[in-house]
Amino acid sequence: MTSIVNSSVIIQTSSESIASTPSWFGEVALMIEHLRKQGVLTKICERVRFARRRLGRYEVIDFVAILFGYAISGEGTLQAFYERLLPFASAFMALFGRDHLPARSTLSRFLAALTPEAVEALRCLFLEDLLARPLCQEEPQGTLGDRAGKQWIVFDVDATREAGRQRTLPQDPDRPGAQRRLRPLCAPGYTGRKRGEVVRTRTTVLQAHTSQWLGTFGNPGNGEYRAELRRAVAAIQDYVKAHDLSPSSALLRLDGQYGTGAVLSDLTGLCYVMRGKDYQLLDRPEVQARLHLPPDQQFSRPESRLVRTLYDCPDLAYGTTGQRCRVVVATHPAGKVKSRVGVERDGMVYELFITALPQAGFTASDVVALYLHRGAFENALSDEDQEQEPDRWCSHAAHGQQWWQIISQWVWNLRLELGHQLSPDPVRTTEFAPAIEPVPAPTAPSSGYASPQVGLPWKQGRFSGQDFALQPDGTLRCPANQKLIAHEQRREADGSLRVVYGASIRSCRPCSLREQCQWNGKATTKPRQVSVLLHPLHVGAAPLLWRDWSRREHRRACIQSLRSQRVEVKHDPASPPAPEKQEVILTRAQRAHYRLSWAERLVRNARAPTDPLPTIKLFGGPDAFAAFLGLRAG
Repeated sequence: MTSIVNSSVIIQTSSESIASTPSWFGEVALMIEHLRKQGVLTKICERVRFARRRLGRYEVIDFVAILFGYAISGEGTLQAFYERLLPFASAFMALFGRDHLPARSTLSRFLAALTPEAVEALRCLFLEDLLARPLCQEEPQGTLGDRAGKQWIVFDVDATREAGRQRTLPQDPDRPGAQRRLRPLCAPGYTGRKRGEVVRTRTTVLQAHTSQWLGTFGNPGNGEYRAELRRAVAAIQDYVKAHDLSPSSALLRLDGQYGTGAVLSDLTGLCYVMRGKDYQLLDRPEVQARLHLPPDQQFSRPESRLVRTLYDCPDLAYGTTGQRCRVVVATHPAGKVKSRVGVERDGMVYELFITALPQAGFTASDVVALYLHRGAFENALSDEDQEQEPDRWCSHAAHGQQWWQIISQWVWNLRLELGHQLSPDPVRTTEFAPAIEPVPAPTAPSSGYASPQVGLPWKQGRFSGQDFALQPDGTLRCPANQKLIAHEQRREADGSLRVVYGASIRSCRPCSLREQCQWNGKATTKPRQVSVLLHPLHVGAAPLLWRDWSRREHRRACIQSLRSQRVEVKHDPASPPAPEKQEVILTRAQRAHYRLSWAERLVRNARAPTDPLPTIKLFGGPDAFAAFLGLRAG
């Protein structure tokens, strides 16, 4: 049985000039050494062997070596990676206890032979490894503190799409039907501005405060967003449980494709904020009635001239199960160019933001700002594309492509872990939103209004304000089915806003319910008036505080520190080859390389125990970093 061995890796603290090895070779050696000491490589082989019993035990290590090295290197293609690695291929494969670098065609066949069980085994091991090793021992952890003092852990769930460009193939009776290589991997789907023929969707889960990936789930076409969301929620729940956090403190920021009531049943027990796309909510009577009342707040961003007017609609029944949620409606005038987000009605653009965040901790503008702050997640995806580009086509098999993307996220998290050792900066605190300043009583509140209230009965047997229903068109409807129109707004001493509605005298004089409606009955010469009172919303005065680590500083520290040092590779020649045996006549099946079993490939590529191990020296590394990795410092 072959075991995973390793070459001798030494960190020299004296800095020297860069050697002729690839700039990423030292980073690959240190990361692989770290994974080996943590037992990750052995676990990968055992899990995949268990998931695919027809394989041997460690034959997967050949391809894990290539994919980890490929993800760490950042080379644009496998061909470029092979060309840069070729002079040092023997030393590189010795890190994994292997002899030769497997051919790219062999890697392609391995990725195509992967099964769903093998992919799930790798995904589970990836999450287990993330949860087993905390990013750092510092307390407190990154959180979002709301205005009431509660701490939240924010997670981002979003999907990316990669378009597969396909050439037009000739079709005529003289040629067989065309077979597309991307057919099992992709399917027709929405591609935005890129009009590709087929696409593949990848749903990713990110911990917003540490920038750690928690999972990736891919499917052809537009993907199975409900199934992928449930799996993302399961990964988040595992993370919360592993760190002894309360499930009620987890906050999910979801992309607009999840903005329907159907997904609320998948988020049971977790808080959320997402952009809504079910604009039929605007036709709800309670929403229309709120839109005709004064707005709560206005929201704008420093980099944009767009000013959104916000209306907060709490406690709405939404979704198939009738769950209660909070809807923030944002409006702004339509421009000359059609808005890419929202729906336009009568010259106004309406946007929806659906959340379960409490009003006591987040104002309407806080909810909108928190969602639009998802730009940090988009920047993380951009950094991922620059460093590793996991959406590139590494395999034309669906399971092989997912295998590659999981390993890419693994390398990202590993860089974060090592970067925190090279640059152990404390958690930083950012004022996400300033504290709510007290305002004079007669002025409008800075945090918006609570639900509208009307007066209680003032005399036995008479109609009160509660008998006048607020209508979607902004009017009131009396018990006699007559309309009352708002004609006055005035500020009260406590800062409340009183909206006064009045009926027409021509409607009140002949009304048969006049005795029950007005104080002096038929003797009253004025029409009925009803006032709706909007009290200031009670929100905590504390500022929103965002605690996190730098999104790219630690990864860049790992990359730049390990790639700016000299790498010295010493590799003694292997033992002389054994004398040639007498030629054996092979069968046709034996001659065919693709008919070799994985066990036979393992035996052919196993490194002989007597072969000398190469020595890899890295110059310029700090002593603390060498101690963390458990390596010898020269």
